[in-house]
Amino acid sequence: MSARRALTSGVVLADRYELQDQVSERLGSVTWRALDLLLNRNVGIELIPSADPRAPHFLEAARLSTTVTDGRFLRVLDLLENVHGHHAVVREWAKAFGLNQVLEHSPVTSRRAAHIVAEVAEALAHAHAHGIYHRRLTPHHVLVKQSGAVRVVGLGLASALDQPDHAESEADLRAYEETDVRGLGYLLYASLTGRWPGAEVDHLPSAPHEHGHTLRPRQVRAGVARDVDAVCARILPELAAPHAGSRLTSAEEISRALRLIGNEPTDTGPPTVVSAKTPRESPDLLRTDPVVEPAGPVPGLTATRRPKAHEPPPPTRRERAQAIAVDATRDDRRFVIAGVLGALSLLLIIGGLAVQGDGVNVIPFTGGGVRTLPIEAVDDFDPQGDASENPDDAALTIDGDADTGWKTTTYFNQPELGGLKDGVGVVVDLGDVRTVHQVRLVFAGDPTVVELYGAPGRTDPPAQVSGLTKLGRVTAFTRSADVTLAKPVETRFVVVWLTSLPEVAGGRFQGEVREIVVRGKA
Repeated sequence: MSARRALTSGVVLADRYELQDQVSERLGSVTWRALDLLLNRNVGIELIPSADPRAPHFLEAARLSTTVTDGRFLRVLDLLENVHGHHAVVREWAKAFGLNQVLEHSPVTSRRAAHIVAEVAEALAHAHAHGIYHRRLTPHHVLVKQSGAVRVVGLGLASALDQPDHAESEADLRAYEETDVRGLGYLLYASLTGRWPGAEVDHLPSAPHEHGHTLRPRQVRAGVARDVDAVCARILPELAAPHAGSRLTSAEEISRALRLIGNEPTDTGPPTVVSAKTPRESPDLLRTDPVVEPAGPVPGLTATRRPKAHEPPPPTRRERAQAIAVDATRDDRRFVIAGVLGALSLLLIIGGLAVQGDGVNVIPFTGGGVRTLPIEAVDDFDPQGDASENPDDAALTIDGDADTGWKTTTYFNQPELGGLKDGVGVVVDLGDVRTVHQVRLVFAGDPTVVELYGAPGRTDPPAQVSGLTKLGRVTAFTRSADVTLAKPVETRFVVVWLTSLPEVAGGRFQGEVREIVVRGKA
């Protein structure tokens, strides 16, 4: 019998595997990255003391897991018995990050979350068909490769590290499958929100609760697609969503439901194709040359060129005029006064805004026939989200009460809607084509950046901002603003599009439009 010896970097097991770095330690087992000296490649080795009563079952479970040939499971390459006082399972090594590392930085998009969990569900469905279960599915058991491929680790070993002398019955197997199904639901929830249902797992905070129920992903994080949220609710009954649809009770059903999810407009960047044609293998999964460990940010967080939608807006005419005035009057007090007065005059002429004593931005206009136009309806407008942003409150923008209004969802960390989308707003239906001259907006907070769009020639409400005619843009530093159009526009629909929201609490941003008045000619 080989005496148990300390495991350190540089130790060679079975004259072949040189230990390099310890990766993790759990439930009495320890995992190392090692170098296969024979084939000159990295491998993963999980070890358990030979004296541990679970050790024989540990090797047997690894041996049984080889019957599952799905490529998304890291394959068992070798079994070592009683080397340096340990039993060991040698697996292939993947250049990848644990999903827990990704989620510690931020949740992933709805489409990406659906793809990752669908991959894991398909792999588990194949394992279940062979009577093998994972039972401890958490984010650190899911690996995400730079290529986008997904790998699963730990298949079958959870059973080996728990109750070694327990004889498994049919009821146990059904319970194991239910545990894996619930684990898939938890993975989907965590991928969408960055939180784990139940107690904290893998450094992810626990999911919030309300009235004894776990909040659904869409209630925790803005921008979660409605169809992905519904699949999550169909897996996890504690989300209390009776209208989400029939329960999903197997890994195969979960995979099928996630694969059927269509494209959603909330995601940005190149789409992840979720179909049967998605590549299952990555060329760097098995290599015969030494593999360099990945470094730097986790996948999806590598610094890239910032999207134009997230770039700061170009300077306005007012800002340019102020900059010119400052440059022109530097070091000369008289010219400073003249420059400021000139800038204010320029703003009155070309800026379309003037500040009155009551703090309301108003530019009075003249012209026969201009009056307040009747508004037939106001609906929420969320083309880059889930097409629903507090729709029941949209009508409060035309109820004549400045104390009530339509609010956006609360966004976090940055005023530009948390970086989730370009904007959100409401669409005003005038009932027929009108000649619009001016729009008055009353807000609940400041500053609010708002853009106005018209839809000339359209008889049905717009579904996207693209294709609309931009009427104006204003940064409202007061609670109300009047936007006078440089040129009147004939349109039935006017879109009020909020692109930057006021801060309502530390790191929390929310916009509110309390009143909308449209003036023009019938």
